[in-house]
Amino acid sequence: MDIKVGKAAIAEASQKLSNWGRWGKDDEIGTLNHVTPEHIVEATKLVKKGKAFALGIPLGASGPQNGLFGGRWNPIHTMLATGTDAIAGRFDETNKIRYADDALNMPVQAATHWDSLGHIFYEDKMYNGFEAKLVDSGGVHKNGIEHTRNKMIGRGVLLDVARYKKVDYLEDGYGIPNDELDAVAKAQGVEIRKGDFVIIRTGQMEQRLKTGEWGGYAGGDAPGVKFENCYWSQEKEIAAICSDTWGVEVRPNETSEVFQPWHWVVIPAMGLTMGEIFYLKELAEDCAADGVYEFMFCGPPLVITGGTGSPINPQAIK
Repeated sequence: MDIKVGKAAIAEASQKLSNWGRWGKDDEIGTLNHVTPEHIVEATKLVKKGKAFALGIPLGASGPQNGLFGGRWNPIHTMLATGTDAIAGRFDETNKIRYADDALNMPVQAATHWDSLGHIFYEDKMYNGFEAKLVDSGGVHKNGIEHTRNKMIGRGVLLDVARYKKVDYLEDGYGIPNDELDAVAKAQGVEIRKGDFVIIRTGQMEQRLKTGEWGGYAGGDAPGVKFENCYWSQEKEIAAICSDTWGVEVRPNETSEVFQPWHWVVIPAMGLTMGEIFYLKELAEDCAADGVYEFMFCGPPLVITGGTGSPINPQAIK
């Protein structure tokens, strides 16, 4: 597709691809409705080796956040009670038990995560026509991540674009067109089906981990899908799209009129679930070794009431 990306293209795509009302006026999970009980049953049949791949990165201080977007920070892990406290008898008289305890402080999208459908607005509305004002200091009162708590299960498909192009990683700013996604699937011998959790590997995270420097990973330039992908995702009726990058779509964006134009369409208009900062190295190596690029996928969010997203450690099971 040859699309001149800008506000006009966003408005056109938002109208053509809108899923508002498709699953009822009260729907808050969008494209996850594509996953049926039958899809989940079929996904379980993909487990042949009993081999699981963790796709989440560690929740630690050395994570990808460098303050380039939204003031996000890396997870802060704080100990509330320790073994040395116990040995010193600190709690013997107060709590009357020797124990360890801790706390985690982090933005919900600081590491591997899902975006909720209340994360992005188009003008003054979010997915399914709910008013943006329904997200306030008390949380996301419509389209919060908690509504997806039992919906993130199904058939997963890895589209290893970097390996298809015979490179370790795609260069920053490389836009992946729809026909290339189809070519990758064909080369891998896998078909994209309704209700799939599609995971795209660019190799960007692996390149950053190899150099030991995140750089502009979280908010800077990156390879990713082109704006036209919103049409591809709607046509394929996928449940979710995920990648090993910070924002799935290509950066710099294809327009300077807005920031993250693809987000403007896929979340508020389509209600497409999106996963970001996925760790894919080991899964990709196994898929390349056995030639099997489909698997059972399971990645439930934390049940954060009114959350704009949730950190996760999703699993691909083969």
